[in-house]
Amino acid sequence: MTSGEARAPRTRVRRERGVAESLLSIVLVLEAAVLFFATLAIRGLTALPTGVVIGGGAVFLVLLVAVSLVQRYPWGIAIGGVLQVAYVALGFLHPFMFVIGAVFAGMWVWCLVRARRIENSRRLAAEGENA
Repeated sequence: MTSGEARAPRTRVRRERGVAESLLSIVLVLEAAVLFFATLAIRGLTALPTGVVIGGGAVFLVLLVAVSLVQRYPWGIAIGGVLQVAYVALGFLHPFMFVIGAVFAGMWVWCLVRARRIENSRRLAAEGENA
């Protein structure tokens, strides 16, 4: 192939994301965004060393984002559930985090249940069309 010839563009077929994967990933990324600001607030409101608060917040934030990328796997959903418990446990650092954690845990459960219903109804509809 000479430099004057144009290459055919590569088209990458995108993988179809499930409803549960999409919704749970969104919740985890939202939690990461809120955690960024919560980390700054907790740093100023507690007597914990700044390095511990910022370092712990950064590690937890990276975990949330990393787990949001593996929500297509059952083990990724399980780890996401464990992170919900850990998020609620942040209330021991500042009591208001119990409220924020409970709201996100509720969103997590609602999204999981609703996504499963949507996926089930889509599967049933597809089976009905194929019958």
